[in-house]
Amino acid sequence: MVRPNQLLSHNEMLRNTHHFGNESTLESIPRRGMIGGVVKDFTENDSAYGELALSHHDSSHPNTLDWQTEKPVAILKNLQRLTAPNPGVMTGPGTNTYILGTARTGFIVIDPGPLEPEHTKRIYSACEGDIRMIVCTHSHPDHSPGARPLQSLCKLSSKSSPPILGLSSKSTAKPASHFVPERELVNGECLVLSSAGTQATSLETHTLQVIFTPGHAANHVCFILLEDRLLFSGDHVLNGSTTIVDPPDGNMRQYLDSLLNLARLCQELRVEFILPAHGYVLGNYFGRRRSALTIIENLYEHRMKREAKILKVVQQNPTGSMDDWVKLAYDDVPEGIWPIAKRSLLAHVENLRSLGSI
Repeated sequence: MVRPNQLLSHNEMLRNTHHFGNESTLESIPRRGMIGGVVKDFTENDSAYGELALSHHDSSHPNTLDWQTEKPVAILKNLQRLTAPNPGVMTGPGTNTYILGTARTGFIVIDPGPLEPEHTKRIYSACEGDIRMIVCTHSHPDHSPGARPLQSLCKLSSKSSPPILGLSSKSTAKPASHFVPERELVNGECLVLSSAGTQATSLETHTLQVIFTPGHAANHVCFILLEDRLLFSGDHVLNGSTTIVDPPDGNMRQYLDSLLNLARLCQELRVEFILPAHGYVLGNYFGRRRSALTIIENLYEHRMKREAKILKVVQQNPTGSMDDWVKLAYDDVPEGIWPIAKRSLLAHVENLRSLGSI
């Protein structure tokens, strides 16, 4: 579980003893939050529940859940989220930039976001100018373009030059997604922030393990914060929607395999919460119904059900076009989403063809 000394409050007796209680009772506890100026109780079926389960600590002062871009939101003592001002159909409330670390260790910036000067300045300010690394989950234009401007601001204002880390975009990427990091990440490597321990202060360490997860993009990477068992999922796992897999840079077989790999790692490392690039935190401290593993398993099951539905549609309409198929295979989503859904439909069709199913 998350280290108690990183929680926003030490008044966490119930949370810290959850393994010894009745988990089936504890996991259904409602969480109080405020949205649109109205205080309400959120259950685990609400998209904001995981956020409250991770960071909520005082029912008399409910967390504010309204999305804003002017200042970072504290999730833990060692973790902040700053949302870029780029809301939309594809980005939801905006792209989340995560800021890991403290004043003692310096900071790692995960996904510096789009080319948005004010967002870049806010990231720098939130890090107090002490940025040690800038890492990108992938090269889509709402995630990586802010890396160079942020590095330049560091050079100008604090005379430092934090390295830009990630994976280079492949030849299949669209021009707007071109990206070359200063250093290529290695699958399984660890990025470490650490303070110098003294007699007066103990050593403080935050370790990000790199997990290659191609599928949404050919160069997609996720990260696990080992000490606090958190998964930074980029666009691989989202809150409120399923990610688009857009060929040729997106690949459904790789996406599904990456989901299985993430599920295995979340089980091995007992990861409880997922921090997506769009939307609130996912997860639940109490019990396993909404753990990171269960969320990923459910997402995988959803994708497989969709693929089975697509297979049936194609088999029943072998001469149909993509436009014909999307109406039938995605009849449970609004028609306005069909042009976007058609990209994932193509990815599923390609996967079915590679398997010899159609």
